[in-house]
Amino acid sequence: MPTMQKITILGSTGSIGVSTLDVIARHPDRFSVFALSAHSRVEELAQQCKTFGPRFAVMPVAAASQLQIRLRELGCATSVLAGSEQLEFVAAHPDCDAVMAAIVGAAGLRPTLAAAQSGKRVLLANKEALVMAGQLFMDAVKEGGAVLLPIDSEHNAIFQSLPRNFADGFKQVGVKKIILTASGGPFRTRPISALAAVTPDEACSHPNWVMGRKISVDSATMMNKGLEVIEARWLFDAMPAQIEVVIHPQSIIHSMVEYLDGSVMAQLGNPDMRTPIAYGLGFPERIDAGVSTLDLVSAGKLEFEALDMTRFPCVQLAYDALKRGGTAAVQLNAANEVAVEAFLGHQIRFTEIADILEDVMANMMVSEAASLDEIMAADAYARTAAKIRVVERKTFSKL
Repeated sequence: MPTMQKITILGSTGSIGVSTLDVIARHPDRFSVFALSAHSRVEELAQQCKTFGPRFAVMPVAAASQLQIRLRELGCATSVLAGSEQLEFVAAHPDCDAVMAAIVGAAGLRPTLAAAQSGKRVLLANKEALVMAGQLFMDAVKEGGAVLLPIDSEHNAIFQSLPRNFADGFKQVGVKKIILTASGGPFRTRPISALAAVTPDEACSHPNWVMGRKISVDSATMMNKGLEVIEARWLFDAMPAQIEVVIHPQSIIHSMVEYLDGSVMAQLGNPDMRTPIAYGLGFPERIDAGVSTLDLVSAGKLEFEALDMTRFPCVQLAYDALKRGGTAAVQLNAANEVAVEAFLGHQIRFTEIADILEDVMANMMVSEAASLDEIMAADAYARTAAKIRVVERKTFSKL
């Protein structure tokens, strides 16, 4: 009989959070919900609390007041906590066994770090924890005795395809490189000259995956793949030269590992995030995810293309950030969050996202990323720099 695990889900109303709850609901004998958090979707979180009965629910102050009223109406006994610092409380709580870190952006860094420091099983769906604080986060995992399991479909695929002792070093275990696959997003074949006219709705229409708007735009620019390159560097202690990106439009092969003897190990499956979520929840066992079986005959051919850095300059910017080290990746991530928000708000063109990132990185000094305070200071400074550039571009476009 498996031991009951109490799960905290940071970002429970997003696509990852909803999928996690779907998997948990399939295994009531193995998992219970300890805490849930959301940013603004009061009604969705209230219904989740009613269904799963967590001990705690966390929201920003204004939304928490609304949630408290709604839970009272529903007769739900969940305790409501207000403020971002409460995310760290539920992530590090001694009664919590595992944390699904699914808050998008830099806001998820502190609670995810708290979970690692507290020795939890950390199911990492938040790229920014490693992009912004790679060495700091991995040190916290080691020192806290946490179990770190990647949930991004690509990193989860790599984790499944690597030998269990990969931490001994790639050369020692016979690994040559890891290969991140990318669908290419909705604009893989659109003429580059037409990309400036792309609308937010078009950018959010991914051909294979259902995701939030920010992540969808990152997929369209392929900044998500750039962030995954940085994430892979820390997760697997891989050098940039050992990380390759290949376009695979079908999203059937989620990533691969190439070995020194010429073998290539790949993890295949339908594009459904419940597969890596179930892998993380059940590890080292395999549990039902509710995902339909992959039919290779129906899938037909599997295609691969080289990555075009001219079409997707954000990927090169990520490699550049790795090369520069220090807070360069922090700057890249912060500027990207600002630029994507501006694009979604119809303030800048799609192609100006990469322009703003390149401009911010070219004009900022890089410092060490030795402490969380230093990282957050670099994050704030880069956001300000990016916002200035958004305003400049808006002003210029009106001239």
